[in-house]
Amino acid sequence: MSSYLRQGRTWHRPLMVFVWAMAALAVVSAVGIVADERVLTGVPIWLKPFKFSVSFVLYGITLAWMLSLLRRRSRVAEWAATLIVAMGVVEMAVVVGQVLRGTTSHYNVTSPLNAALWQLMGAAIMVLLAAHLVLGVVVLRQSIADRAGRYAIGFGLGLTALGMLVAIPMVLPGQAPAVEGIAGAHSVGVADGGPGLPLVGWSTTGGDLRIGHFVGMHALQVLPILAILLSRFLGDRLDGRTRARLMLVAGAAYGVLTILLTWQALRGQPLLRPDALTLAAGAALIVATVAAAGLVLARGRRPEVALVA
Repeated sequence: MSSYLRQGRTWHRPLMVFVWAMAALAVVSAVGIVADERVLTGVPIWLKPFKFSVSFVLYGITLAWMLSLLRRRSRVAEWAATLIVAMGVVEMAVVVGQVLRGTTSHYNVTSPLNAALWQLMGAAIMVLLAAHLVLGVVVLRQSIADRAGRYAIGFGLGLTALGMLVAIPMVLPGQAPAVEGIAGAHSVGVADGGPGLPLVGWSTTGGDLRIGHFVGMHALQVLPILAILLSRFLGDRLDGRTRARLMLVAGAAYGVLTILLTWQALRGQPLLRPDALTLAAGAALIVATVAAAGLVLARGRRPEVALVA
């Protein structure tokens, strides 16, 4: 971990400005949740800006950290990161602007203006995804000394892209409810805005496509943190190859979990009320992951160099 922090001296300025702006927006939105009594689709009207701003804080600061690890400066990666910032600003401007107007930003085609804003946000998300992929390719083309860290970053970038892609069913024609002016939904089998889990609002009565989207998006933080913890606490017991193989197991399991949660949602099942088939698939994933990790550990040997510790 300390070697990563020593490398991380130059942080991408547009990303960090964006992170601070989103942090400020998160505070404003949190105040709005308490102070503004308006409710939209069954939740406080400021909840969506709050969740999106917190997510962008985590996303932006993680990308800035990853760019700081590059041994050689990459203008392509920096421009891709700047484009991500620009698209994030567009998306958040629409989200907050629609809150100020007292209406929803997502799936809203109830008027020409609302439809144009929804289409603008959708286009911004697709450009952001493309820029994310470009940045990922550039980062992975440069060497990262610690193999476990390299795998963690690679899986994190790839699974975050998967997290963006599993949101596509929300806007497919078959997902649109029979409500005039609404062109999509995140709930499956029930209407949006029904009973949901605290804070996140994920449906407790039907499937919710936001769950797989959320899990996939945050692979960018979860997997590098796992690699750092492995090196910090097991670096003197496991060699670099063993830790790298464990990250391969963790990354594969995380990807399958993202797909499993999306599959569960598409079948109209609440997260906390899975059927027997979903439970069996989840149990198989756990058994396979534990078995694979156990096999890796059984073949492990003394560490070569702990480069993340």
